[in-house]
Amino acid sequence: MRTDELREKYLVFFETKGCVRRPSDVLVPRWDPSVLFTPAGMNQFKDHFLGRCKLEFTRAATCQKCLRTGDIDNVGRTAYHHTFFEMLGNFSFGDYFKREAIHWAWEFCTEKKWLGIDPDRLSATIYLDDDEAAEIWLREVKLPAERLQRIGEDENFWPANAPSKGPDGVCGPCSEIYCHDDHGKVEIWNLVFTQFHRVGDPPDNLRPLPSKNIDTGMGLERTAAVLQGVDTNFHIDILRPLVEAAGEVCGVAYELESENGRRLRRIADHVRACTFAIHENVYPGPNKEKYVIKRLLRRAVLDGRQMGAEGPFLYRLVSKVVELMKAPYPELSDTVERVSQVIEKEEANFFSTIDAGLDRIRRIFAQMKKHNRGVVSGAESADMFQTYGFPPELFESMAAEHNLTFDWGGFEREMEEHGLKSGAGQRVELFKSGPLESLKKAIHGSKFVGYETTEIDDAKVVAIIAADQLCDKVDEIDHQHPVVVVLDKTPFYGEMGGQVGDVGELCGDGFRFEVVDAQVDGGFTLHSGHLREGEIALGKLVCARVDVRRRQAIRRAHSATHLLHYALRKHLGHHAEQQGSKVDEDLLRFDFTNPSALSPEELIQIEDEVNARIVEGARIHWENMPLADARKAGAMMLFGEKYPDVVRVVSAGEFSKELCGGTHLENMGQVGLLRIVGEESVAAGTRRITALTGLAALKDIRAKEASLAKVATLLKVPPEEVAARVENLAREVRQLKKQVAAGSVSPGTSVEKLLEDATDEAGVKVVVAEIPGASTQVLRELIDQLRRKAAPVAVMLGTRQEEEGKVTLIAGFSRDLVERGLDAVSWVRGPAGLLGGGGGGRPDMAQAGGKSPEKLPQALHAARVDFETMIANT
Repeated sequence: MRTDELREKYLVFFETKGCVRRPSDVLVPRWDPSVLFTPAGMNQFKDHFLGRCKLEFTRAATCQKCLRTGDIDNVGRTAYHHTFFEMLGNFSFGDYFKREAIHWAWEFCTEKKWLGIDPDRLSATIYLDDDEAAEIWLREVKLPAERLQRIGEDENFWPANAPSKGPDGVCGPCSEIYCHDDHGKVEIWNLVFTQFHRVGDPPDNLRPLPSKNIDTGMGLERTAAVLQGVDTNFHIDILRPLVEAAGEVCGVAYELESENGRRLRRIADHVRACTFAIHENVYPGPNKEKYVIKRLLRRAVLDGRQMGAEGPFLYRLVSKVVELMKAPYPELSDTVERVSQVIEKEEANFFSTIDAGLDRIRRIFAQMKKHNRGVVSGAESADMFQTYGFPPELFESMAAEHNLTFDWGGFEREMEEHGLKSGAGQRVELFKSGPLESLKKAIHGSKFVGYETTEIDDAKVVAIIAADQLCDKVDEIDHQHPVVVVLDKTPFYGEMGGQVGDVGELCGDGFRFEVVDAQVDGGFTLHSGHLREGEIALGKLVCARVDVRRRQAIRRAHSATHLLHYALRKHLGHHAEQQGSKVDEDLLRFDFTNPSALSPEELIQIEDEVNARIVEGARIHWENMPLADARKAGAMMLFGEKYPDVVRVVSAGEFSKELCGGTHLENMGQVGLLRIVGEESVAAGTRRITALTGLAALKDIRAKEASLAKVATLLKVPPEEVAARVENLAREVRQLKKQVAAGSVSPGTSVEKLLEDATDEAGVKVVVAEIPGASTQVLRELIDQLRRKAAPVAVMLGTRQEEEGKVTLIAGFSRDLVERGLDAVSWVRGPAGLLGGGGGGRPDMAQAGGKSPEKLPQALHAARVDFETMIANT
C-alpha cells in the first residue's frame, strides 16, 4: 500500500466514524510559545482538550506534520527515528471514549477494506491497572491473553510517570498496538485515554474527569513500512527515492548497512525537515527554531562532506522532496526556488569553514587520545562554535563516535564568560568570530544614552559585521546586504523587556546607514540595517539619530502599559500580575494572570480607569536605586525574574511604581488616549489585552464610527437606531430561513434574475452570487434549473449561516463543460480556502464549507477570477 493511500484511507475511515477531517496544522505554531515545532497531532487541539474554546466538533481526525529533535542522534542509525514525520491521529473531546477507540483501531488495522493486517501479527499493551482496557481487548476484541501485556506508568501513561511523579493536571493511561514481523515488533499506534486529573501526591491522587478525551497517534512512516514489507522507514515509497537521490548528488551508492548508508538516510531526513520548515519562513539562524534548522542543515552538510561533496548539494534535493510530498502538500511547489536558495546559501557559509573545522577537530581528538583524556572541554567546543560555526550538538555527536564525552557545563560557562549564548538556549550570539575577543577586552559594551537624548554626534564605530564576519569597512556596493554596526555609545534602545528596538539612521562624512532594528547582545547594542550611501569604517565618528516620531509612539505605549497594569490590579485584584508584554508603536499587548475572561463591563471599567489617569496627567519620573530599597518602596517586580543589585524604578504619580528599563513619557497626559481592542486567552489562567494609544486609538475610534455610519446609511436609520434595526432584520432572516427550509420559497422564482445578472466568458454564462437565507437543498435546485435553462453555464452560489458562524458554497457545471475537462471540485476549493474551509464532490457539482462568512463576497470574487483562468486554459 502506497503511503499516500494509507494517509487517505485513515482519514476516510474516521470520517465514517463521524470524525471531522482537519488539515495539518503548521509546522511552526507561533500561537503556542511552549513549543518550537509542532510535536504531535494533538497540538492544534490544545484549546479543545482544555475547554478554552467553543467546540465546533467533538470528533476529529488529522494527518499532522511534526518535527522533533529529541532523538536526532538516532536518525539514520535506527529503522524508525526521524526529525520530520507525519502523525495520523483521531481525537475525541468529551465524545467517544475507550471502547470505541480500541474497537476502531482494531477494525482499521485488520479489516481487508482498510489495512488488512493479519490479526495474528498484532499485539497490544495497556497500563498496569487499566482493567477497563483489558476487558475490552480480551472479551470484546478477542485478543489472546498472551498478546496483551500490562506495563507500568513509565511506558503506558501520559505524561510518563504522572501518577507518582506528576505534573498535576490532565493525564491518563495508554494502550499501544504493535505489529510483529521477521524483524521484530514495531509500535504503530498509541491510544491515550485522558480520563484523570492528577491532584497532589499518591495515593488516591487521580480524580476522574467529568469529560473524558481521546488522543491517538499512528506513525505514518512506521505503518507504511509495515504495509510495504520493508525493514526501515527510509525504504518506503516517499523516502527511498530521496535517499537514493542524496546518493546521486553526493556521488556514492546507497547501501543499507554501510556508514555512508546511514549518512544518506540522515541527509534525506534532514533536508525533508528543512524544506518544510523553510517553506513556512523559518530560515536557519541563531536562535530558537531557526537554530534547529541551522543545526540540521549543518549536520547534513557535514555528512555530505565526509562522503566527498566539494560544495553545496543539499539544495538540489529540495525538488525531490516536493515531488515525493506534493500529493498531500501541493503548496510546497510554490516555494521550491526560495527554499533551494536559502539552503544553498547556508551550505555555502558552512562549506567555507568546514574543512578547517574538521582538521581542528581531528587535532583535538588526537591530543585527547595522546593524553588519555576522555572529555571535550568547554573551551574547545566554544572555540569550534565561534570560530568554525560547528554547533555544539554536532561536535558532541562526533565526539561520541570516538567514545568521548562532552562537557556541556563547561561550554555554557565559556559562552557566558564571553557574553554569548548558544542556540541550544533561548538566544545565540550574533558575534561568532575570534576577533570579537579583542573588542570585548577593549570596551565593556555600548553605553546607552537614550534616556537623555535621541541624537548624538560623537558616537564612534567600534565594530562592523557583514556576512557573519567582523570587517574593517563596508561600502555602498554592499548596501543590499544586511550589516550590523556597533558604537561605543548610542541613543538607540535595543529590544529588551518587551519593548521593540529603535530605528533611525547613522550618518557622517559622505555616508548614511539606515538602522532598521536595534538589539542588545552581551552588553553591546547591535544596529542592524543597510548602508544607503558612501562607506562606513571602523573608528569613524557618526551622528546617531533615532526616529523621534516612532520613539514617541513607543513611549506612549510603554507608559500606558504601566497604567494598564495598575488598573487591572485595582479592578481585578492583586492576582492580576504581569506575565509578559509587547510594546510597539502606539500598540501594546499585556499578558496577566486571571482565571477567566473579562466581561465587557470589566473592560470598560479598566479602560475608563486608564483614561481618567491619563487626563490627570501625573508626572513620570525614574531613578536608580538598590534592589532592596526598590522592594521596600513597593516597586512591582516580575515573579521569577532575576534583577541586578541596582535597578531602575519608574514611577507615575503615587499609583504606579515598577522596575523597568524602557523609555517613557514625561507625564501620563502625553499618552493622549488608550483604547482596548482585544482580550483573549493565551494559556490556562493567563489573559492578554491588546490596546492602542495616541493617534492609533483615535484612528480606531474613527474607523469604527465610519463603519457604523455606513451601516446606518445602508439601513436608512440614524446610528443610534442601528442595533434595533439589525435585530428586526435578523428576526426577518430567521423567518425566511424557516420558510426556505420548509420549501415555502420557490427556488425557481430567482432563476431569471440570476441569468439576467450573469456574465459571459468565452461563450459560457457565468453565474456567481450570494443567495441569502437559502438552504443547501435550495442552492442545488437553483443550480439544476440554471443548467437546464442556460447550458453551457458555470454556477457558484453561496449562502451564510451567520448565527453559526458558517458559510456554504456550491459550484456546478453543465455537462458540456465537464466534457471539456472542467472540474467543479477544483473550482470550489480556491474560494473555500479564503473562507477557512475545504470542499469536495463531483466534477459537475461540488460543495464547500467555511468558518468566515464575512469573507463570502471576497470568495465569490475569487471564484469569478478563477473561472476566467480555467476557461482560458481549456
